[in-house]
Amino acid sequence: MNIKVFFITISITFLTTLLATKRLIPILAKRRIGQKILEIGPSWHKGKNGTPTMGGVSFILASLISFFFVMVIFGQKIDNRELYSITNILVYGLLNALIGAIDDIAKIRKNKNEGLTPKGKLILQSLASVVFLILMKYTVGMTTKLNIPYFDVSIELGFSYYIFAFLLLCGITNAVNLTDGIDGLASTCVLTVGMFFYLVSATKAESVSLGFFGALLLGTSLAFLIFNLHPAKIFMGDTGSLFFGGIIVGTSFIFNSPLLVLLFGISFVLEALSVILQVMYFKLTKGKRLFKMAPLHHHLEKSGYSEMRVVSVFGIVNIVFCLIAYFGVK
Repeated sequence: MNIKVFFITISITFLTTLLATKRLIPILAKRRIGQKILEIGPSWHKGKNGTPTMGGVSFILASLISFFFVMVIFGQKIDNRELYSITNILVYGLLNALIGAIDDIAKIRKNKNEGLTPKGKLILQSLASVVFLILMKYTVGMTTKLNIPYFDVSIELGFSYYIFAFLLLCGITNAVNLTDGIDGLASTCVLTVGMFFYLVSATKAESVSLGFFGALLLGTSLAFLIFNLHPAKIFMGDTGSLFFGGIIVGTSFIFNSPLLVLLFGISFVLEALSVILQVMYFKLTKGKRLFKMAPLHHHLEKSGYSEMRVVSVFGIVNIVFCLIAYFGVK
């Protein structure tokens, strides 16, 4: 059944994302729903101003259609715990996508690259994370033990586990959002994570939920990349990047340890870390910068890397760390 779920999901998500994105581009362009480029960004990015955005709508639609088909065909055969896990993670992804859509729409209306305030966005993401944790606790009985990868050690954290989980959920979701800064970067990294999820489900976990989300990430990101690679014809927007972020970090709680997301999502972690270090260094040195520009992909661009080279480097690094994470999965 796991193989059938995988092939049905990847087929539906790939074809639906491909067709929906192709149809969406002229519609968004006609309605002038385009990305506003930051003035402080690399000068060569100014040519991207007005590129259709909110492309995440296409692969969110594909994800919902694939979920419907899998439930209709295999719903009675899927274990309740797996069924609840799939539903909870998808709901969390959709809640984040809704936050991203509100942010994208606000940017379009203001005609600026500034939508929701950071505080407002964080409050909404916090609510979404609390909803996810409640669902996981009362539907699948999420444990409060934190397993340490590569070591046969479990630490009972009690209520502190939920604080840890909350920080991880918000942190990784925003980290994926930060990675969506140049053509094809976020999509490529998401693609590698999808490959990792399926590899684990096929060889170690025998998990329908892991197989489903592996196929979902593979199908949607691969199809979207056709239009999103440099020069991008469409951007996923916060709608898409927050959806992907929610799915990735939500799925990490299926593993024996959600800490593994720090490895198989290393590209996202490095992006977020570069922003944190830049801000801290700027404040401590009263105006000096550690990187030429943050997030890290912009630093590499300003150091002479082409967009395709940055994407290639991030993709390779993420594949390597996905392999390292693989050996940490029990």
